[in-house]
Parts: sequence; structure tokens; C-alpha cells
Amino acid sequence: MNLRDLKYIVAVAETKSFVKAAEQCFVSQPTLSMQIKKLENSLNIKIFERNNKHVLVTEIGKQVIETAKRILQDAEHISILAKHEQDPFAGDFTLGAFPTIAPYILPKLIPLIKKKLPNLRLILIEEKTDILLHKLKTGLIDAALLAGPLHDESLIAEKLFDDEFKLAVATNHPLAEQTIINPDELTNQPLLLLDEGHCLRDQALQFCQLSGIDEEQNVRATSLETLRQMVIAGTGITFMPTIAIQNNDDNIRYIPFEEPKPKRTIYLVSRQTNPRTELIKQLKNLCVNKNQL
Repeated sequence: MNLRDLKYIVAVAETKSFVKAAEQCFVSQPTLSMQIKKLENSLNIKIFERNNKHVLVTEIGKQVIETAKRILQDAEHISILAKHEQDPFAGDFTLGAFPTIAPYILPKLIPLIKKKLPNLRLILIEEKTDILLHKLKTGLIDAALLAGPLHDESLIAEKLFDDEFKLAVATNHPLAEQTIINPDELTNQPLLLLDEGHCLRDQALQFCQLSGIDEEQNVRATSLETLRQMVIAGTGITFMPTIAIQNNDDNIRYIPFEEPKPKRTIYLVSRQTNPRTELIKQLKNLCVNKNQL
């Protein structure tokens, strides 16, 4: 048994294919199959049930693979510790961000990171929150920009900033001349929200439920930019986070809410076991520096 064999069985379990696992591990399919067969024989168990069409993980195989994942993470941890000792601000660092914040913070953050941390190779991933959390917990990414609060003892969430929501309406909308909005004024208004799976949708719905506001059921968008264009076209109104507001747009008005204002809180989230604590502190400092972002 060695780390290479453990990587092979984890790859097969994740891809459900010996062919895809071999491609992922950069070996031939016969080589991968032979090594896994040797591992099964040495342990005297079956990790996989396989035929020409399907690959299934056995019950004992599931336990072996979960243990293998932990071992591989620990091995990677050792490697990171060694590299970190040489230069804590060098090497690869994978940062995730969800779609309603990535386009608005990363273009400003990346040049700042390059300037302050020139030896760091930053790898960026944009995914929905649940996918980022899975990647974070399984060690596929180092940290993520997420909206909180988060309740997971295996993670550390460092608060970066509050992102206030404002009401976005077309300039010819009856509410466009108001300087502040009371949620009661939105009753019977066609409120546009993002599609299922976006955390911004969940946050907006919480505020809607508290305020008695109904969502427009027949129209949903997949991005804030699509929502913005729908508002300009007069399809409805929406909530827009401050970080995404474009002040040079003459076709849309952004109106603040009365207290308590709806908002989301953005965190830099990492694993408790991540050894790159100094680097994560540096990234947090760069994120919260409002003068530079």
C-alpha cells in the first residue's frame, strides 16, 4: 500500500470510471487497474464491483476510500508544511468565490495580491456556495469567499465586510424618485430573484418572508447582470448588493432601505487544519482594505 495506490482508488470512486480515473492520474488504464487489483489482493477485500458498464464501491470500499482521503489530505498537509517553512507566502493557493461576488471583488483583489505577494501563484475557482464548501472540506481548495454566517466547527470564518442590499428599479419606475424605501412599499411589486442554488437568493427570500414581499414566480435569472438588465427593461425590481452597483448606469436607480437594512456578510473561510495561517491573514487584510478595494 502506498499513496499512489490510494490516489488511484479515490480517483475511481470520484469518477465512477477506471478510464477517467487513469486519465486524471496520468497513467494507463491497465496500469491503474493492475495496481488497484494488487491492493485489493493484499488487503483481501473488494473495494470495487466492476463490469463493462458500471463501477460500484463496496461497503468496505467506502470505508477504505474515506480513510484514504484523510491520509492523502494529511500527506498534502505535510508537503504544505515543508513548503510553508521555506516561504509562507509562496507556492500555489486555490481561492474560491461564489458567482454574485467573484466578478466584483476578484478583479480588484488579484492585482493587489500580485503586488503584495509576488511569489504566490493564485488559482481561482467560481462556484456556488454548496460546491465551494464541499471542495473546502475535502481539501480541493485552500479558502473561499462566502456569505455567512457559517456553522461548521471544521472551518474558520474571518469576517471581511457587510454588503448592504439596495433596491434596484428602472429610472421610469414609480419608486425611482424616492430616497429611501420601506419594505411595505414593495407589496404587489414584481420582485425578481436569482435562480435556485444562489446564496443571494436565499438571503433575499429571508428578508422577503420577514417583510411580506412576494417573489415574481415566472421570471428568474442566473446572474446579477441578467437581473440588472431585466430591471432596466421594466420586467420588475430586485435587490442589488452594494459591491455590484455600477454608479455610471443612468438607466437604473439604487435606493437604500430603511433600518434594519437587508445585507449579507462576507467571510474568508478556511479549514481549521490549514497550515497556511499567516498567508490567510495576509489575504484577509488585503480583502478588508477598503481604500484599495
